Amino acid sequence: MNGQLKRTPFHKILIANRGEIALRVMRTARRLGFGVVAVYSDADRDALHVREADEAVRIGEALPAQSYLRVDAIIAAAKASGADAVHPGYGFLAENEDFAQACRDAGLVFIGPSPEAIKAMGNKAGAKTIMQAANVPCVPGYQGADQSDAAMLAEAVKTGFPVMIKAVAGGGGRGMRLVADAAAFPDSLRSARSEAQSAFGDAAVILERAIVDPRHIEIQVFGDRYGNAIHLGERDCSVQRRHQKLVEEAPSPAVSSELRARMGAIAVAAIKSIGYEGAGTLEFLLDAGGEFYFMEMNTRLQVEHPVTEAITGLDLIELQLRVAAGEPLGLRQDDIKFSGHAIEVRLCSEDAAHDFMPQSGRMALWQMPEGIRIEHALQSGSEIPPFYDSMISKLISHGATRDEARRKLVHALEQTAAFGVTTNQAFLAACLRHPAFAAGEATTAFIGKHRDDLLARRTSAEARDITLAALLLCVTDPSAPPWRSGRTLAATFSVPVRIELDHNIHDPEIVRERDGGYVISLDGGEQRFEIDEVSCDAIRFRCNDLIETARFFRDGDRLYILHRGITLSVHDLTRSAPAASAATGSDGKVRAAMNGRVVAVLVRQGERVAAGHPVMTLEAMKMEHVHTASISGTISAIDVVEGEQVTTGKIVVEIEANAQP
Repeated sequence: MNGQLKRTPFHKILIANRGEIALRVMRTARRLGFGVVAVYSDADRDALHVREADEAVRIGEALPAQSYLRVDAIIAAAKASGADAVHPGYGFLAENEDFAQACRDAGLVFIGPSPEAIKAMGNKAGAKTIMQAANVPCVPGYQGADQSDAAMLAEAVKTGFPVMIKAVAGGGGRGMRLVADAAAFPDSLRSARSEAQSAFGDAAVILERAIVDPRHIEIQVFGDRYGNAIHLGERDCSVQRRHQKLVEEAPSPAVSSELRARMGAIAVAAIKSIGYEGAGTLEFLLDAGGEFYFMEMNTRLQVEHPVTEAITGLDLIELQLRVAAGEPLGLRQDDIKFSGHAIEVRLCSEDAAHDFMPQSGRMALWQMPEGIRIEHALQSGSEIPPFYDSMISKLISHGATRDEARRKLVHALEQTAAFGVTTNQAFLAACLRHPAFAAGEATTAFIGKHRDDLLARRTSAEARDITLAALLLCVTDPSAPPWRSGRTLAATFSVPVRIELDHNIHDPEIVRERDGGYVISLDGGEQRFEIDEVSCDAIRFRCNDLIETARFFRDGDRLYILHRGITLSVHDLTRSAPAASAATGSDGKVRAAMNGRVVAVLVRQGERVAAGHPVMTLEAMKMEHVHTASISGTISAIDVVEGEQVTTGKIVVEIEANAQP
């Protein structure tokens, strides 16, 4: 066979991506002896993937359309650096056939499938046509060329509501909307197209009938240029919010060995039929009766590839590089063995308690746990920009059993210190602990069905959180007034503290006792603490005969605490002026809830609106977020224009309240 090998050797790889996937590709590439080149936008100038690369090339401004989606800039960067191969990572241009073709035309090896294969299968509409011709069951819907508003609405009605709108050119939940009825369809279509254009450079969409409460099952496949193809089993990606995966595992608790073989055979036959090379994933919906329906193919490496690596022992990026260089797979289906169970969670900079609102800013302290696999590209002091995906890290556990993997991952999340930017850390742990997930029963409806339970505050521990925060503020503040001993002293000698926690303001009071204990009064109750040990970042204390440890980090008037797996962000207001009531929006001013770009102004000056009426759409981290009127009244001013970049708290729309009769 050696005489028939069609090798395409390369020596230096440009990684056309950012963040953790860029570092992940670098790791394997360097192990195999390749040079690595990073690209960066202005927002990523000081990013870790830039500093870790052998070379780095600027490709444009912060917005993806001005940098990571610029084919010309990336090809020029490869030429300037002497790279002879390009790895696209995932997202951005990873499934863009024009990019793959541009690499080919420039004499660069594209580490992925051919432009023809991407066009055939990476496009959701084309992939469904191919699979239907092969008699593979597909979700009913529309994937036609007529993308006019009228045609799309007519096809939605024909398909039957509820329907899913999906971007044809990418995944990750972007450009995807669940639409309940015809009245909501036009706005959802506009928003899906806008999001798809921003994320993938292509506004085309397809329609699918929404299947109720399925599991999301995907099959990992690999092919080479010699016609060899295998599958590496399935991943269960059912735990999602906004149609974006949060928890992935392999194998699926709902897939038997027989079903795995059947789905795997269909996936392998599909990629063989188009001469597919490299890594790919075929995604299916699995209903309660065990029937499955093809959704789409991702012609790239997936975010969740580490769980497959964990149970197979394979390095999927190494396989990508070898196949791209013209080597045969060197693996038969019988060679693939599965060991144990793996679970991955996506740690995202978002506020789960506020509709998963993306968060950006400076990560003051970043310390990841030991004992499990972590993929990230951050360090203490790193800036998380508002322009890209909110996922900042992946935590992956592997165990002999599913429950062992689950327990290890919960423990790791409890030890994760991510201070400075709100994350979904506690929400992920709550998902893993939930009885339905623990029993292997989670479907795509899991978060929607159990959201209140997953977001429930530890009401019994709320007072403990507040008093612990007050204690730490005092004992770590070098400018705090000197302590007064003895509970018999006048109240004026106690130490008042004002803090903000979870958007609520509290006024506990602290007295230090003669024996060194601390008594903290709050809302008529008291908690007594004894400090066993305190260091620069940890405290060991006793309260009600229970000895506990908490980690903390003080950053100006902010105090971050990791206690019982929950990260608390405390604002010290002791020396601050009272907050203005206008911050609530009751003054009629609508403020940007995050850093982002204005993609649509939905009202006109002089228009009368009711409270809750949509007034503006802001895009942050490649997702769109609608801002609504806080009061009923008349639009008196519009302070932004479409395309403008705004910061958190900026006034975007002003409303004059209706006169009272």
